[in-house]
Amino acid sequence: MNVKLINGDKLVDTLNGYSSDQLQHVARYAEELAEHKAREARLEEKSEDNEIDDRPDDLPDDVPSKATITIKEINDNRYYYWQWREGDKLKSKYKGPVNPDQ
Repeated sequence: MNVKLINGDKLVDTLNGYSSDQLQHVARYAEELAEHKAREARLEEKSEDNEIDDRPDDLPDDVPSKATITIKEINDNRYYYWQWREGDKLKSKYKGPVNPDQ
């Protein structure tokens, strides 16, 4: 086996000095480490795919991106509100009237 690393000669010399039992432990460790690093890379890639980078165009600066739109009916009129939680409190901010054609 030809291992090319910056300190490859030291690594090869070290491994050549190991017993077969020690080499089997190193092999198991290297396999587990490779699986761990691959799993971390997949999780990182998945989390990057799930991130929401864009805020809705009509989201006001003082409304968090986690806010959702809800409809409230007041005096037989319907209105959109941004709604989100801050701790135990439910916060709302007026967005505009609901279009009756919708």
